[in-house]
Amino acid sequence: MTIGPAGRLARLVLVAALGVGAPLVAVAPAQALPGIARELPPVITGPIPREGPVAPLVATKQTAVCATEIATRGDFVSPPAGLVSLDIAKAWEFSKGAGQKIAVIDTGVFRHPRLSVIPGGDYVSTGDGTRDCDGHGTIVAGIAAGKQSSGDGFAGVAPDAQVIAIRQTSESYAPADAREAGSDTPINATGYGNVTTLARAVIRAVNLGADVINISETACFPVNVPMRDQSLGAAVKYAFSRNVVVVAAAGNLSTQDQNCTTQNPGANGARLANPWASVLTQSSPAYFSPYVVSVASVDPDGRPSNFSLAGPWVTVAAPGTDQVSLNISTNPPVIDAIQLQGKSQPINGTSYAAPYVAGLAALIKARFPQLTAAQVIDRITRTAHHPSDGRDNAVGYGLIDPVTALTTTTPDTTVAGADVADPRTGDTRNIYAAEKITPPAAAPAPDHTPRTIAIGVSLLALALAVASWALMRNRNGDRRRLREGTDY
Repeated sequence: MTIGPAGRLARLVLVAALGVGAPLVAVAPAQALPGIARELPPVITGPIPREGPVAPLVATKQTAVCATEIATRGDFVSPPAGLVSLDIAKAWEFSKGAGQKIAVIDTGVFRHPRLSVIPGGDYVSTGDGTRDCDGHGTIVAGIAAGKQSSGDGFAGVAPDAQVIAIRQTSESYAPADAREAGSDTPINATGYGNVTTLARAVIRAVNLGADVINISETACFPVNVPMRDQSLGAAVKYAFSRNVVVVAAAGNLSTQDQNCTTQNPGANGARLANPWASVLTQSSPAYFSPYVVSVASVDPDGRPSNFSLAGPWVTVAAPGTDQVSLNISTNPPVIDAIQLQGKSQPINGTSYAAPYVAGLAALIKARFPQLTAAQVIDRITRTAHHPSDGRDNAVGYGLIDPVTALTTTTPDTTVAGADVADPRTGDTRNIYAAEKITPPAAAPAPDHTPRTIAIGVSLLALALAVASWALMRNRNGDRRRLREGTDY
């Protein structure tokens, strides 16, 4: 059955609103190999992929009209709820992400005046990564690094960071030749993008100097479906080894995608004896922990969003519902919904929770530039609001806490450009008092009494030795002089 532009647009908008994006590997259930389960956690083997060619694997064509994004509110004077709940305004007192580059591997990023965009390449069509027909990538980039404006309260988490725009997937494109869908590298049947081009895009981002990589897309399939994503695993591991923090959406359950309909056990926060053995639905690249920070979505009340895919790979959580971000045009510049057949759909999904964490990683790296990727991730997880059991499959280590992540002082952190006269950058005593973080116990004042006694005893012993030597010399002086003469 041929689907017309209106049908494709409806599907695009529903997927974008949920934040899933098109599945990266379009393997129909009939193509799955019965009885062959994916090894979990996944073992990464194979060579590191190349970044190029920076182009689609096959010729593509646009098959759907571009998305329409709208503003349902008259103004956006108040900051978005997500920024308020995370107290981002307070976090900006310590860092705004200056000097950091966040690679957004997505549907492209529009050159919005409130984004500092670096063209990174296009794996979907011809271009440089700055055309976004779907709107998804621009929304993600806005949440991560949208700049402030005097005209409204919207901004991204790291407004002083730059964005490397890499277009790697799109619901609006498909292979020009339908027969290419059956090639060795499976291609999304309702769009374009796959794990091979995603792996290349990750290497591309590293080579372009990214400090953080945001991947708000997933290959979501039942656990018995081969993912064929070893190159992607090798790519994210390579990025991690180069101290690039890779942040990925955990994945969304969807009524539109039959491959991602089954929730994993532990979504209610229950502790599982063997979480990896209980997995029913897998999500790549989210499950390549610890090389990826996998982000779940929570509602405004802090509860896990019902669409957020649980799993033992989930690292932390961030706000993922009712998002506000930037449009793929400047009229209006800020949007909070996607238009569908005259109705508006809110912007919800783990796709939009991930850039909160990518932005936080940029804030941390700007403030503590000597930290490795592992140390940045450790800081994010340690300062999150942990569940009662410490960690669960629904929210990982819990909701992120940017202010605490930026103000907790440890021996391996030196603040960039620290000035001890500034309590926000150098005086840890003031930071502890302001943020109610318990400082390390002060070392006791040194007690010099034992040392003084020891020195006194040593001096007395030396004096006695000298006196003894002098006495012996006086009594046996001739014999001593003779021996010296004989020896020398």
